Amino acid sequence: MIVNAFIELQDWTASASSGSSTRDCILLAACEAHETLPQSAEFPADVFTSCLTTPIKMALRWFCTRSLLRESLDYSLIDRIPGRQTDRKTLLGELNWIFTAVTDTIAWNVLPHDLFQRLFRQDLLVASLFRNFLLAERIMRSANCSPVSYPVLPPTHQHHMWDAWDMAAEICLSQLPALVDDPNADFQPSPFFTEQLTAFEVWLDHGSELKKPPEQLPIVLQVLLSQCHRFRALVLLGRFLDMGSWAVDLALSVGIFPYVLKLLQTTTPELRQILVFIWTKILALDKSCQVDLVKDGGHAYFIRFLDSVEAYPEQRAMAAFVLAVIVDGHRRGQEACIEADLIPVCLRHLQGSNLNDSQTEPLFLQWLCLCLGKLWEDFTDAQMLGLQADAPAILAPLLSEPQPEVRAAAVFALGTVLDVGSDMARDGSVAEEDCDDDDRVRSDAGIVKNILSVVSDGSPLVRAEVAVALARFAFGHNKHLKSVAAAYLKPQPNSLLTALPSFTVKGSGSGYTTPTQFMPHGSIVPSTIAPLHRVGDNTPSAVRDGRVSTSSPLATPGVMHGSPLSDDSSQHSDSGIVADSISNGTVNHHSRPRPLDNALYSQCILAMCTLAKDPSPRIAALGRRVLSIIGIEQVVAKSVKSTAGSQLTESATNTNPSLTGLARSSSWFDMNGGHLPLTFRTPPVSPPRPSYLTGMRRVYSLEFRPHLMSSPDSGLADPVLGTAGPSGSSERSFLPQSTIYNWSCGHFSKPLLTAADDSEEIIARREEREKLALDRITKCQHSSLQKPENQIASWGTKFETGTKTALLHPFSPLVIAADENERIGVWNYEEATLLNSFENHDYPDKGISKLCLVNELDESLLLIASSDGSVRIWKDYTSKGQQKLVTAFSSLQGHHRPGVRCVNAVVDWQQQSGCLFASGDISSIMSWDLDKEQLVNTIPLSSDCSVSALAASQVHGGQFVAGFSDGFVRLFDVRTPEMLVSAARPHTQRLERIVGLAFQPGLEPGKVNDNFTLSASPVILKSC
Repeated sequence: MIVNAFIELQDWTASASSGSSTRDCILLAACEAHETLPQSAEFPADVFTSCLTTPIKMALRWFCTRSLLRESLDYSLIDRIPGRQTDRKTLLGELNWIFTAVTDTIAWNVLPHDLFQRLFRQDLLVASLFRNFLLAERIMRSANCSPVSYPVLPPTHQHHMWDAWDMAAEICLSQLPALVDDPNADFQPSPFFTEQLTAFEVWLDHGSELKKPPEQLPIVLQVLLSQCHRFRALVLLGRFLDMGSWAVDLALSVGIFPYVLKLLQTTTPELRQILVFIWTKILALDKSCQVDLVKDGGHAYFIRFLDSVEAYPEQRAMAAFVLAVIVDGHRRGQEACIEADLIPVCLRHLQGSNLNDSQTEPLFLQWLCLCLGKLWEDFTDAQMLGLQADAPAILAPLLSEPQPEVRAAAVFALGTVLDVGSDMARDGSVAEEDCDDDDRVRSDAGIVKNILSVVSDGSPLVRAEVAVALARFAFGHNKHLKSVAAAYLKPQPNSLLTALPSFTVKGSGSGYTTPTQFMPHGSIVPSTIAPLHRVGDNTPSAVRDGRVSTSSPLATPGVMHGSPLSDDSSQHSDSGIVADSISNGTVNHHSRPRPLDNALYSQCILAMCTLAKDPSPRIAALGRRVLSIIGIEQVVAKSVKSTAGSQLTESATNTNPSLTGLARSSSWFDMNGGHLPLTFRTPPVSPPRPSYLTGMRRVYSLEFRPHLMSSPDSGLADPVLGTAGPSGSSERSFLPQSTIYNWSCGHFSKPLLTAADDSEEIIARREEREKLALDRITKCQHSSLQKPENQIASWGTKFETGTKTALLHPFSPLVIAADENERIGVWNYEEATLLNSFENHDYPDKGISKLCLVNELDESLLLIASSDGSVRIWKDYTSKGQQKLVTAFSSLQGHHRPGVRCVNAVVDWQQQSGCLFASGDISSIMSWDLDKEQLVNTIPLSSDCSVSALAASQVHGGQFVAGFSDGFVRLFDVRTPEMLVSAARPHTQRLERIVGLAFQPGLEPGKVNDNFTLSASPVILKSC
């Protein structure tokens, strides 16, 4: 009756008011209204109260009446159980420990998780009361009484974990007489926890996210309190957390946090590695734990581990990740880590990697850089400490590391140490002398010079960080950059400025000075850029409320140039402006002398222009965003596109680029012979290697962002470019944000202890491709000596400008063709059907150079080289509207001859070495390693003639031949010190330009065409 009245009162209160005044009330009753309380001489008069106040004794008394011990055990011994409840090494303490574990496990497996948190984790007394209530329900139910509670709990009296409690109680009670008679007798602990850990380990071997969660998880946490079981429990817990974010969620819901936080106070060496791993998994999902970690001094634990030489670099990388999360946007964490000397520790290990000849673990280097970047991000005191420790000089060598992730992290660390300045200083409320420190500006100059060295890096991941760093530099040096940019309006005679693209500065043009120095020859020069227009202060599309006008090229989808990651731009205007959302455009007429040379500012502006024309749509959008900070806006030039191209780009807009690994598969030339007879001119082939991965190892796509597009009203093609807040927010929020940190955090969210096994479907598909490849090769064996008499297929490409180049897939009935406007078509020539058609890019400058297949034995990628040297690699190119841009870079950027506008690039791909060779109307041949996404060799050319054709050997890695416009053919081998192997001029009658050449398939040296012999594999020439 009391319970019913309470529930009615609660319902009435809830209906009468919006608040829930009785939500925090707890009501426990022994039975329902129609039931009678038990009356037995064996039990206390009030069984229910006894269960709530003395649960262990009540549980043992009730158990003895139902077990085999009821005739042999003296019940009075139960009142004399030796030990204390808080001492787990005694009998009473062990029983209490087991009872807590059992009741927690029952509650976690039966109750809703929010109710479990409320009753069993928020208050120790409430948790103890409800554990005892679960026992009361079991005992009272045996007496035909149903205890009642508010909040209402589901029935738990028949849960099978009570059987485990009964067994543990029986084992303990069997020792009770001996322990009472002899207080010095040894107590044998119950095997309960060992058996439960074994059950948990069995679940780990066979369980998954799709199966029922392990019911032993609360017991595992209880075991962490015991030294004898702690290490095994931590290892098993680490295995469980490694299964995914869902496992971390479950562990946090059961209450893992206070247990592992307390363990950071231990000094046991063998626990350090597994504790760092567990915290890595927790913080990869829940960043909010940073506050409690700093509050309890946990950051010092990870700094000590980071500085320990005994740990493996991979494990220290986890410690660096944990510290990076601790300081990420948390000022108290930054201050605490500075006080614990985190900066010297990180720099010492980075400096050690530079001095050490052996290769340091890339992941460790990457997270040292990210940790430093987060430590001094928007924290002036930390930045000054880093500069005093010569951090930029220590970070600079990492910009040439072979791993793009390390290079990008180094750029991030360098960029975050740049001085952005304060909003007050930019508003003029602080004297200029206070906000324009010469020493700081000079340090920024050294940092920017290092960053400019990788503006043409082969990895979009690196170039994106370069753009973000240049945006910070542009924000802090806005006035000086605008002054240099304004001088381009009035280029001086005989100055290199006359060769720069035309652009103007927003705001007043008065008060500017002409740069007296400029970047030296050989520095980065942007490719052709559309004219740049001036934007006045009275522009109607000015941004005043924190939003970019939809009439701006930055605000329209057209800025993405119709790439497969953007909307079609053919319907948009080919001109537009963006207002100055960073500065009002005015310049102080009497500013004090600039501490930097104008040459550096000029180089920065040219680098920004280079990024604005980047082959990757995302990087190009970032580059235009950086230009807008200094008041420069590029007009988006509209190119002519057909309906098919427009439809394609629209259909590809919503595709989600897949993040797959870059792993080079074996070339079908690069096989071990012996399985097939050498009776044909094609190289012998053995079965492909089984460990293939599809796609490029690294990509920089929109998938790195939590969502593909920003809000509809922002009008921007990427969330990193969107407005950061409403009117009145900090001007600094308009800066583009780095993505390398968030993307790198994803590594620790994935399983780290087990290798990702390929699914049966993937393995079956791979075996099918390998069988098809061998069948095709066998077919070529028997047909290689026959003359080509029969036409296989024919069809019309419907290219308006005709077919410029075509490529046959070696193992599939596919042909890929392209026209001069870089429209790509993919056909199945056996069925004469068009599989897909798309545009390589939507820039106005068109021109195709070469089509190549990467990983032709696996799920191949399509490499498309443009005449300007841009290289784009696509995946899923055979599926209509599903093609995705994997990566893009400029293979010839920064190496143009003076006065040459069109480089007429020629390239070729070498599958065996994973290198791309590129040249053209430049003074060198470039060798790019696509696995490293890095320029690995620059071969200078002694001849003034340009390279007109390139062919890479598919048999000898690193060997390629180049044809020149003067008719010479030169053989190179990048494995030799001098690189040039030999040279010849096959046609001496008249000056002829080599327009095509190729290595003749086969392994037999000396076989040549046209009586032309080189000391290497035979070469086929074509000249005009």
